[in-house]
Amino acid sequence: MSFFPASRFGIGTATLGNMFRPINEFDVADCLRAAWDGGVRLFDTAPFYGYGLAERRLGDFLRTKPREDFIISNKVGRMLVPRRDAPPTDTFFLSTMPFNPVYDYSYDGAMRSFEDSLQRTGLDRFDIMLIHDPGVAEHGDRQPEVFRVAIDGAAKAMVELREQGVISAVGVGTNEWEVAERAIKEADLDTCLLAGRYTLLEQHAAASLMPLCVERGVKLILGGVFNSGLLVSDDIPNATWNYQPAPPEQVKRALQLKEICARHGVPLPAAAIQFALAHPAAGAVVVGARSRKESEESLRWRGQEIPPGLWADLVDEGLLAAEAAVPSAS
Repeated sequence: MSFFPASRFGIGTATLGNMFRPINEFDVADCLRAAWDGGVRLFDTAPFYGYGLAERRLGDFLRTKPREDFIISNKVGRMLVPRRDAPPTDTFFLSTMPFNPVYDYSYDGAMRSFEDSLQRTGLDRFDIMLIHDPGVAEHGDRQPEVFRVAIDGAAKAMVELREQGVISAVGVGTNEWEVAERAIKEADLDTCLLAGRYTLLEQHAAASLMPLCVERGVKLILGGVFNSGLLVSDDIPNATWNYQPAPPEQVKRALQLKEICARHGVPLPAAAIQFALAHPAAGAVVVGARSRKESEESLRWRGQEIPPGLWADLVDEGLLAAEAAVPSAS
């Protein structure tokens, strides 16, 4: 679709919001410069990432580029309010901006969040707007109520902005394929950002979500294709999955994947990226990076030549769901 670049490859900026460890401004700029020089034109961010820090950093970089040359995806659903007390300790993000995130999926909250994000980035518009995390993992027993507010409030607001020509596409950003599927059925969406749920490790979304997307013309942005580290780590037994220590069954599966990839001379992360892009429902893949080296590595993996025999071996070993798509068949 027109709101994705030809490369269908982008950079996510959670890491640039000091996720897990701080990054200095020079390294952030160098990371983004390497991505841009390598042809990346899709960038995803959110107020939640560093509580405004990733938005500010990305905006500082993108304001030096012609606005028509890039596509930016942002999110609503969390308002940033001035912090009146000590920084939170139960967060992925370190050395954040002096705000606290507060869930707000209302119509007015989404509109205000949109305007606040424009100010933090210093940009004149966003291309894709996603409703961020209206899922069970974040809201527990309140999720049905929260989801209803998000569809009736935030989704309505973003659809109005799309109809006014202010943005190009509306969607949901979630780690839960069930939430994405329900949102597509209940709202007029163009895309969803699905993180970690359609990967070489996990393809449950292929059974019903992906066919629904193909049927309705909804293109997915697939994030978390390394499952938060497990498919990119040099030390798989001690890597993370879903931002937690990886369980034994996932470690075993990742080691099997790595062994088959090695047999074909292919880095596992390259297979992870290209597998996700192969599905007809995939509009783009976004990966995180925190340095020039990581940006350049991701670009090499995106362009890596992969022999068809690798995919055939993964199928033969039962590592891919029957509904999954592989590059040789796409």
